[in-house]
Amino acid sequence: MNISTIYIGSDHRGFELKQHIIRFLQEKGIEAIDMGNTVYDEQDDYPDFAVEVARKVSSNSDSLGIVVCGTGVGVSIVTNKIPGIRSAVLSAIETVAIARAHNHINVLALSANLAIDQIPDIVETFITTEPSLEERHIRRLTKITELENNQL
Repeated sequence: MNISTIYIGSDHRGFELKQHIIRFLQEKGIEAIDMGNTVYDEQDDYPDFAVEVARKVSSNSDSLGIVVCGTGVGVSIVTNKIPGIRSAVLSAIETVAIARAHNHINVLALSANLAIDQIPDIVETFITTEPSLEERHIRRLTKITELENNQL
């Protein structure tokens, strides 16, 4: 899979970490599009930015998304409301790789509490792990899509 763009968004809690991730992606030559907040505002609300990332990823199959809030849970809940999005809150390289390969996650939700030095390996794993095309994974993902489309 050739990822052309990473859409990224965060609230005030994730603002600093988001800036770090954007720099990391740019240093790797990957287009990182900041979906907000673009200024630190401790009164902002994570749903506003998470939904914008999810909408972009949902409409662009060559993209991925990264969202950050205090725990990562809120932004994951929001992004998973958008059809076609598979988001998970992850912080270990091994689970990022498995979730990307087996579950085809296309949005990575992160906690703002992660240490900056953890981020490069987590993000690198997310953007370089190829989704598995094994029949068992495709079968399971089809069931998820059917649920999403209210067909089950």
